[in-house]
Amino acid sequence: MYRICMVSDFFYPNSGGVESHIFQLSQCLLNFGHKVVVLTHAYGDRKGVRYMSNGLKVYYAPFLVIYNQCTMPTLFCSLPLVRNILIREQIDIVHSHSAFSTMAIESLIHGKMLNLKTVFTDHSLFGFADVSAIITNQLLRMSLIFANAVICVSHVGKENTALRAGVVPEKIFVIPNAVDADTFKPDSDRIKKTNHHHNHITIIVVSRLVYRKGIDLLVEAIPKICDTYEDVKFLIVGDGPKRVNIEQMVETHGLQNRVTLMGMVKHEYIRDILVQGDIFVNSSLTEAFCMAIIEAASCGLQVVSTNVGGIPEVFPDDLIILTEPNRESLTEGISLAIRKFRNKSAPNPIESHKWVREHYRWKNIAQRTLKVYDRVFQDVDEPITSSLNRLWKLGSVCDILMLFVIVIELLSFRLWSYLMPKEKIDKASELASH
Repeated sequence: MYRICMVSDFFYPNSGGVESHIFQLSQCLLNFGHKVVVLTHAYGDRKGVRYMSNGLKVYYAPFLVIYNQCTMPTLFCSLPLVRNILIREQIDIVHSHSAFSTMAIESLIHGKMLNLKTVFTDHSLFGFADVSAIITNQLLRMSLIFANAVICVSHVGKENTALRAGVVPEKIFVIPNAVDADTFKPDSDRIKKTNHHHNHITIIVVSRLVYRKGIDLLVEAIPKICDTYEDVKFLIVGDGPKRVNIEQMVETHGLQNRVTLMGMVKHEYIRDILVQGDIFVNSSLTEAFCMAIIEAASCGLQVVSTNVGGIPEVFPDDLIILTEPNRESLTEGISLAIRKFRNKSAPNPIESHKWVREHYRWKNIAQRTLKVYDRVFQDVDEPITSSLNRLWKLGSVCDILMLFVIVIELLSFRLWSYLMPKEKIDKASELASH
């Protein structure tokens, strides 16, 4: 039995693909008889220790959030609490998620200080040119030195991580996301009604309303689609800084009766919204693997998506319409989906659901993740000095600064080991196995 700590700034009640991935993977690992706890930061009044379905224990730590649900980088300040939790829960594996997460990156280092096995799952793709990407890539390259294994959600993601973080490909494993097909299933009553008649076509968008999700493309494409097809309506779920752009577009073109903005919706209600639609649109400019299009296809919707990142790996050609990430191509892709829906040549909702159920099972994803855990336990542990030596050999200014930071972390770790020895930290009670 493994004792696993999933770490990320992104977890419920926040909504998103990383949050869903951590929860579903944890549930499957619990069902296999392993111990799983989740470590994230406090969300509003949700602080301290909470229990979720199947006895999943979640630590909502009181760390300061500074931007987009990411905590302030502290390293030394988070060490005593994270160390205490990892020892208290007798953790074997620290499994961090998302390169955007400060907690995930820091916990990799904290875990390595405790001689624990460390695994990192990268859920996103990054560029190489803009300032934010350069900084993130540099930080990730230095941090992944302390990871025993890296998991990417697509082969494109693997290549991207290997290039930008300098990780040897042999340490990177490709394990896609999955979907709970029992939850995301088509509405049989709606299918029957649609087969006989329909009053209008509903296009669903479920996305964070931010630049990298291609919301600017939607803002340009929606008026053109509404002008061309009078029976089309849009239902947009999500929130973010680009919501203002959509609201301005709706006001400018008088589309109040054609475009509905629902704001942020809890993940448990997404299926009920998806089954109200006929077509699902993903306009992302970059995407390692898109959970939303799998959930939409599982609910029987025709999927239209930009051809970026790992998206082409997700579905066969007959289940998705791929477009270039520009207004003209996206508009044409949506138009093609509308024509297919009208002439009844769109994918059969029941067949789409069956395909997704067969290819994206969480049980299978959990089994593949366990093989990665088995692999890292077969590896010989290298001392922390070896990681420091690699940082020194890299030789850049950032690497040298990181080296000094890690030395201070080591000294802090020694101090806390003296002030709060492992032996004096109470061990958490074990729940009865299911």
